[in-house]
Amino acid sequence: MTYQSPLLSRPGAVEATAPDAGVAAHYGDPMREQRLLARGEALADLSHRGVVTITGPDRLSWLNTLSSQLLLGLKPGESSEALLLTVQGRIEYDARVVDDGETTWLIVEAFEAEGLAEWLNKMKFMLRVEIADVSAQWAVVGAAKAVAGFEDRLVWRDPWPKIGAGGFAYTRIEEPQHPGLDRTWFEYLVPTAELEAAVDGKELAGILAVEALRIAAWRPRFGTETDEKTIPHELDLMRTAVHMDKGCYKGQETIARVHNLGHPPRRLVFLQLDGTQHTLPAAGSEVRLADRKVGTVTSAALHYEMGPVALAVIKRSVDPETQLLVADEDTLYDAAQEVIVAPDAGSVVGRPKGLLRGGPR
Repeated sequence: MTYQSPLLSRPGAVEATAPDAGVAAHYGDPMREQRLLARGEALADLSHRGVVTITGPDRLSWLNTLSSQLLLGLKPGESSEALLLTVQGRIEYDARVVDDGETTWLIVEAFEAEGLAEWLNKMKFMLRVEIADVSAQWAVVGAAKAVAGFEDRLVWRDPWPKIGAGGFAYTRIEEPQHPGLDRTWFEYLVPTAELEAAVDGKELAGILAVEALRIAAWRPRFGTETDEKTIPHELDLMRTAVHMDKGCYKGQETIARVHNLGHPPRRLVFLQLDGTQHTLPAAGSEVRLADRKVGTVTSAALHYEMGPVALAVIKRSVDPETQLLVADEDTLYDAAQEVIVAPDAGSVVGRPKGLLRGGPR
């Protein structure tokens, strides 16, 4: 059955389209909602997100062997991000991870949950773990600040853009100057049956507001910035979702090889778009250098301060100083690029070397 949030009954609610169908794009005033969300004065309905649980005494050690992240020492209430990769190092699943001391909770995109739970069940063998897709029983509520009255609820706090232990930044800028530091982000787990009561009397912001703040923070999202070929280096996910010194996991050799010996073939960029068009390019629109396609728009939004902005994945070889064009059918947008993943990221002097084999588990 297609999910429909009960909060779509709020006055002015307009349902979002895929990949966020089932929750509100906005509640009648997207710019006001975005300002309120940025100030921590509104909540976002993310109840369409997928939620997968892992219980059992082997849960963290087992998940550690499968994922790109070092999870052995994850403390109750501590947040992390972990990728599950193909043998070729391509991103197959991207999970927000938080453990409550008895259960590990994975918050994922709506379309990930069923497949992720099935795959994990196939991988448990004789280990003491139990996996369940509990997306129907649990909802996610997003906020830019800690929410009063939610203190007892389990929450995942986005580590982006802090460089985690074992992580590495593929940007040129120093961490204190990263625009993502202007955005804090919390995702609370709420029983679906309690969702309406939990947000009663609180301002709500739609997905348009959530996405605008995410794009401005250069934060990649699975399923929008990714495709079937994406490796973490291309999106700067090495900073939050990959531990370079942990032991072997599927895809680890590709991660280390690209980091140590080469360059990611593509790179994520932030685009400031020409605002005279009064429209936004659709995801999938071509990014062009003159009349040559060099990439693809992955997400676009109207930011309450910066105007029209976008994220795009382009060829690594594109000159960072070059003015680009975005082509959406018959509409052309001038696009000034800001470098997120540096073209020379694979040859940064003094970077830590990732292990090709072995290492601490």
